[in-house]
Amino acid sequence: MHPRTPPGPAAIALMVLLCAVWGFQQITVKVALTGISPILQGGVRSVIATMLLLGWVYWRGLPLFQRDGSLFPGLLAGFMFALEFSFIFLGLSYTNASRMVVFLYTAPCFTVLGLHWYVAGERLEAHHWLGVGLAFVGIAFAFADGWEQGGHWIGDVCGLLAAIVWAATTVLIRATPLARISAAKVLLYQLGISALVMPPLSWLVGETGLTALTPAVLLAIAYQAVIVAFASYLIWFWLLTRYLANRLIVFSFLTPLFGVAFGVLLLAERLSVAFGLAALLVVAGIGLVNAPSSKA
Repeated sequence: MHPRTPPGPAAIALMVLLCAVWGFQQITVKVALTGISPILQGGVRSVIATMLLLGWVYWRGLPLFQRDGSLFPGLLAGFMFALEFSFIFLGLSYTNASRMVVFLYTAPCFTVLGLHWYVAGERLEAHHWLGVGLAFVGIAFAFADGWEQGGHWIGDVCGLLAAIVWAATTVLIRATPLARISAAKVLLYQLGISALVMPPLSWLVGETGLTALTPAVLLAIAYQAVIVAFASYLIWFWLLTRYLANRLIVFSFLTPLFGVAFGVLLLAERLSVAFGLAALLVVAGIGLVNAPSSKA
């Protein structure tokens, strides 16, 4: 097992690329919603990505079924993965996207707190905590314009629960035998369980399901399944096997900023000066978190 280290320039560049990929996913979700309901959309994405991942594992000859103590935490991580996205999709039916983003992106704050408590090698110093707080303030400031519109306490609670489950999943992966297995097996637990859970859940909550499989909807689903759920998550879990999770997770604050940037470029949405200042706060916070420790 490799000792975890702070991410270097190559890992940082890879994390920025992943955040851009995840930010563009926000555009594809909007497109796909015109033809497929949200929870089913997540389920279809997981089904396709699971099949791709199984093909990858077979091609690489990676072992999956040896006893390594990962079964229970792996199944739990899979259920939590499905639960996180279900909370997000349910919450968006009660509240607007801006409020959801602010509540959802409390997740890195919960994550670094959990890692600090449960994983000895992931402890942070004062300037790291300041960086996390600064980045979150930037996100809250960036999406403040939509705060007063379309809010409902159920949606807010769902966003907060999704953040807690997201954070708990990351801590679970770092603090259990999942930290010692391959990235492919960690991802397979999550995609496989969500592929089994989300389609029936869509039916149970009364979603409309498939309504219009246009070329645009199919392309949007393909992007989510192939690029996001298969390729980007595989890279993300590989990074977690090499680098300190608390230094990586803070980069996720860039994801909603990329989502807005793509909205400006592709959907002609407005970009305010305040948003630019908020982005600077996020970047400054990420820089602080990844600044060298005094013990280094």
